[in-house]
Amino acid sequence: MSGEKIALLGAIAGFTIFLGLPVGRLRDPRPRMRALLSAIAIGILVFLMVDVLSHAWEPIDAALGEHRAGTAAAYGAVLAAGLAVSLAGLVHFDRWIAGRARPAPVSRVALADGLGTAMPTATGARTAHDGAAQRLALLIATGIGLHNFAEGLAIGNAAASGELSLAALLVVGFGAHNATEGFGIVAPLAAAGRRVGWGRLGLLGVIGGGPTLAGTLIGQSLVSDTLGVAFLALAAGSILYVVIELLAVARRAALKTITTWGVLGGLILGFSTDAVITYAGA
Repeated sequence: MSGEKIALLGAIAGFTIFLGLPVGRLRDPRPRMRALLSAIAIGILVFLMVDVLSHAWEPIDAALGEHRAGTAAAYGAVLAAGLAVSLAGLVHFDRWIAGRARPAPVSRVALADGLGTAMPTATGARTAHDGAAQRLALLIATGIGLHNFAEGLAIGNAAASGELSLAALLVVGFGAHNATEGFGIVAPLAAAGRRVGWGRLGLLGVIGGGPTLAGTLIGQSLVSDTLGVAFLALAAGSILYVVIELLAVARRAALKTITTWGVLGGLILGFSTDAVITYAGA
């Protein structure tokens, strides 16, 4: 198969992520709908994190089974380092971004009364809330992008090895999976009641889905267990951080029943789309 056709396979698998992005255009959904959107995203992301970690552990498990302790330890160190860099790095990055945000506007009433404490206006609070939702959506897209890069490596390697039927089935499975990931990216924005412009949605889609194409191109000529473990570890740490953030949002919503069913629905959706990949023998 030519390089152009292999690249097309990666593009198809990666850019189905745009199918779920229009959810971000919803205008001010009600609180119960917001909670449901966030909960479904949590379920999808929890499934993705487990899936990513299981694939990252495979080279370590294989090395241990062959009694290659040194190799297993090296892979384990890469896994631990990737998790630490992504999880701790995102915590500090998010804190840095939040610290650079503009302070909330001061209420005119507070200034007129000569109060010593500045009171943020409702507009300022809303702006801060929107900014947090946008940062979270960006972090989700970044974590999913790292995950999709590893998926692209698998597609490119299968196609370059002449296993065309397997590559095609991987594209179908990953493509279906990525469609649900698009929903996970925009869930924080929809839950915040922010109607996102098409340009920003397009950027988030490129960040989340574009790495699938990049991984496919690289996978044609580069196959490395160490590289695979590193990228999967970075993806898992990123997704874990986002899950923690979304759980905090869900807790503030105080809609436990809806959140529980939403998380369950997201998990089932993740397992259902992954069934195609399992059927392909990946």
